[in-house]
Amino acid sequence: MGRVVAAAVYSAGKKVTDITLDEGSGWAQKPGHFVWIGLEQPDAQELSNLQRQFHLHELAIEDALEQHSRPKLETFGDALFIVIYSPVRNEGKLDFVETHIFAGNGYIITCRNGHSASYRAVRQRCEARPLLLDHGEDFVLYALLDFVTESYQPVSEAIHAEIEQLERNILGNALNEADIVHLHGLRRDVLRLRRYVAPMVEISEELQRLTFPFIDKNMRPYFRDVQIHVTRQMEDLTTLRDIATQTIEIVVLLESSRQSIVQRKFAAWAAILAFPTAVAGIYGMNFQNMPELSWHYGYFGVLGFITLGVTGLWASFKRSGWL
Repeated sequence: MGRVVAAAVYSAGKKVTDITLDEGSGWAQKPGHFVWIGLEQPDAQELSNLQRQFHLHELAIEDALEQHSRPKLETFGDALFIVIYSPVRNEGKLDFVETHIFAGNGYIITCRNGHSASYRAVRQRCEARPLLLDHGEDFVLYALLDFVTESYQPVSEAIHAEIEQLERNILGNALNEADIVHLHGLRRDVLRLRRYVAPMVEISEELQRLTFPFIDKNMRPYFRDVQIHVTRQMEDLTTLRDIATQTIEIVVLLESSRQSIVQRKFAAWAAILAFPTAVAGIYGMNFQNMPELSWHYGYFGVLGFITLGVTGLWASFKRSGWL
């Protein structure tokens, strides 16, 4: 069983009274009145009740029951069905809460399927602006879309701050596997945010073009405002995606550079150790005719030669930056 968050009738920009779900259609048919119903996780019975009262299209009800649809706007006669998503981020985990909006002449119904920021704040904001609320259903629709659009901003800002912190950690310290995994997860979250924000551009554009009885042409600038906000959000998310991608590329380059440094050091020490090994190998051969073997100071001379050779190689590699 779902929960009725709020259900009320409005007229002339003011709240008339609270109602039950069964009273909705009667009030919606009164001239100059509209009902605003907010539900949380409604079940099939409640949606069927609303369908019967407000003549909601069966395909819209079917989508509302199935859930997990992509953000979209569909028109059914003189009624609208909109699917939008609100981001929720807790302890670094990003989820999306799906909301279905049914809008028509005399009613606006929201069905929120999850625990996101309550639309009670939207209702309070609208009730505090009676001159705009007097527009009716179209202003409430704008307020809902604007509220959802604004909910993406703090999430993207939090992800941006984490990406910047990881970038500083990666540039200033040795690579950490946990940081790399975290960075990859943040990039994936940015892509998911873009996936749900992008259709909002189309929705706001469509609302500016539609000619519906309950959508006043004077409300089109408000829907254009939503489009501007969504477009900015898309630009911010694109920038975030690029930053995350570039940071991952920097990680790869740094790792390659550090491996190259280690390989050069190994190669330099191998060359240095090869020199005394080669000299010792020559004088370790069992030949009869080797004049140096009978020289009184031959042992000390060879040690000195090895020391000079090793020191010279070490100094050369040090100057070249290999050590």
